[in-house]
Amino acid sequence: MAKGASLSGFPEWLPEERVVEQQAIDTLRRIFELNGFLGIETRAVEQGSSLLKKGETSKEIYLLSRLQEVGKENDTPVEDRLGLHFDLTVPLSRYVVEHSGDVVFPFKRWQIQKVWRGERPQEGRFREFIQADIDVVGNGDLPSHYEVELPLVMVSALEALRRFGLPKATVHANNRKLSEGFYRGLGLTDIEGVLREIDKLDKIGADEVSKLLVSECGASEAQASACLDLAGLSAATGDELGERFRELCAKHGIEESSDAYRLASEGLGTLAMIVDEAARIRPGAVVADLKIARGLDYYTGSVYETFLDGAPSLGSICSGGRYDNLASQGSRKYPGVGLSIGLSRLVSYMLHTAGARASRQSPAAVLVAVWNEDERGRANRIAEALRARGIATDVAPTAAKLGKQIRYADRLGIPYVWFPGQDGAGDEVKNIVTGDQTGADSGSWRPDGAFAGQSIECGDR
Repeated sequence: MAKGASLSGFPEWLPEERVVEQQAIDTLRRIFELNGFLGIETRAVEQGSSLLKKGETSKEIYLLSRLQEVGKENDTPVEDRLGLHFDLTVPLSRYVVEHSGDVVFPFKRWQIQKVWRGERPQEGRFREFIQADIDVVGNGDLPSHYEVELPLVMVSALEALRRFGLPKATVHANNRKLSEGFYRGLGLTDIEGVLREIDKLDKIGADEVSKLLVSECGASEAQASACLDLAGLSAATGDELGERFRELCAKHGIEESSDAYRLASEGLGTLAMIVDEAARIRPGAVVADLKIARGLDYYTGSVYETFLDGAPSLGSICSGGRYDNLASQGSRKYPGVGLSIGLSRLVSYMLHTAGARASRQSPAAVLVAVWNEDERGRANRIAEALRARGIATDVAPTAAKLGKQIRYADRLGIPYVWFPGQDGAGDEVKNIVTGDQTGADSGSWRPDGAFAGQSIECGDR
């Protein structure tokens, strides 16, 4: 949490921290656009009817009220009220339907934007935070190869963020059809309930999840044990996954001729394809992990959670999946697959664990000194000439003593101070980091590469 934040869960970064966040955003955008994704931004609010019934996150929605309506909200059904969006997938589904005649399908979009959730705030978990999403949405159908490609794009993006101090990332994948078929084969009927409880495994442990499966989902002790057996299944190859899954079905009496087994086999085939194709393109980037469930109700196929090596306290930092029924228009459906990075959580880790910091606060490479206020116009002209050539430049706020102007530049991390020439002498520029001072012309001078822009450094703080 940023120091001095007055409201818990609403981070406000200091300028040098904001540099880290902005460079992370720029890095993600670059990777997304390298892979052909188009940028959009959606409104911050959606109708309550769109936000509700999306799993347990519905309980965390912030609803909006005008001041004159406070205390009278019960007169308006929640479905008709406006709420702040809690993710970027629900707004995307509405956006696609509204603009279906204008976008090109499959519609590949990236979106980096704030979302809001009424969670209990803690280190790295906020009520207002930035998500970075990529999705591909089809018109009527969507090829399954995107279920391999999108997690690999996210792995590439997270690899690009390693210069900010992030460890290696691994995507853990499952398929809801596989899980649902297995649960139905056991005789369970509250499939969404089982998925929500299994999704809590990493948070509360197997014993507590087992109790919830019995008390909340109507499972017997044996059925709950079988669900946990499935959740414990993982594999590095499609063949290994299929063999271990068939052994598990045989153990728990799920017949291969049953409809439940056929549904599970459909999910198994997709998951095996994902694991094998990902291993061919980027070995070790994606593994099968059947405890991955995702608590949101709109996922219908593949689901993903992403973890950083050696950072278990962070939990999943990038998640998503396939959704076939979230967006529709009459009989027309717009299936999609997407993943979302919890960027604010990563920035918090970068700052407070990895020790990421900006090389300087100010984007300016140069501060133009002002000898006296009568000569400010000349200093401004020098600054404009440098800016016109793409060199970020500031001008001293006052015509203070030269030492004070240099200290001002030093506090902001501005490496160069420019001295306008006097009495017919030429201009000079001083690198206050190295102490070097040379003659300079605003029409041709350039800063050394190491001092030209802000960079990110990592290490113990």
